Amino acid sequence: MECNSLEEVRANIDRIDDEIIKLIAERGTYVVQASAFKKDEEGVKDTGRVEKVIAKVREKAKEYGANPDMVEALYREMISRFVNMEMSEFHKNSQ
Repeated sequence: MECNSLEEVRANIDRIDDEIIKLIAERGTYVVQASAFKKDEEGVKDTGRVEKVIAKVREKAKEYGANPDMVEALYREMISRFVNMEMSEFHKNSQ
């Protein structure tokens, strides 16, 4: 969508940020649920799954016209944070 002012650009960025944050929160609820199905810390870390997700998001980035390197970097950071969160849940549930 073509914007006619900086304010309009910022309003659209704010709208998109709101949606992204909602989706990150939703993703987090599934991450917490996943910890209940994991048997050990290696299952939580699951580096094979991480690399599959990275490959998938890089392809999606290309498909949607986003920079694949930037998307990969964002996802690696997000996944790292979610793994830490899941690890905390895993330890809480295994006690």
